[in-house]
Amino acid sequence: MYESSSEDGRGLSMAAPVIKTDRLILRKMKRTDLSHLIEIFSDPEAMRFYRSTKTKEQAEDWISWTLRNYRTYGTGLWIAEEKASGRFLGQCGITPQDTGGVTEMEIGYLFARREWGKGYATEAALACKEYGFTSLNYSKLVSIINVHNLASICVAEKAGMKKEKTLHRAGNKMYVYSISKG
Repeated sequence: MYESSSEDGRGLSMAAPVIKTDRLILRKMKRTDLSHLIEIFSDPEAMRFYRSTKTKEQAEDWISWTLRNYRTYGTGLWIAEEKASGRFLGQCGITPQDTGGVTEMEIGYLFARREWGKGYATEAALACKEYGFTSLNYSKLVSIINVHNLASICVAEKAGMKKEKTLHRAGNKMYVYSISKG
């Protein structure tokens, strides 16, 4: 389903892995990805199930958080690009999240609205799941999803996750979906 590599396709070593699927490349996020991320973060519909849209400064903080995750955990959110064209699609990866007093590793995904309905989030989430279990040797992965975000719930279920519990975060009811290494 996926390949992981520590090279960028030109033989240049990268600090974070690159995951390749049939249609996608997941690569390390860089500060220069700000304009791509702003496309998602400034879209009220794409951010409907988050606390709010993000300003440029908040998007810069998001990138800093991601870069810290790379250094601290060896993983984080990656930029998802279309393999054939290099076109920006969104982001997907594995990050630490609080699931009600416990820190667990979450498969998170957020794609540009223009790319919704094309199966990219599912393809990326499946690749992250496989990478998390095989390369990072995690025993369990979760996804935290607003109970009203049916599309995200569908992605988690297609990735083999099951609803484990409900929690409240920032005034929102959230499901924790999970899957254990089998």
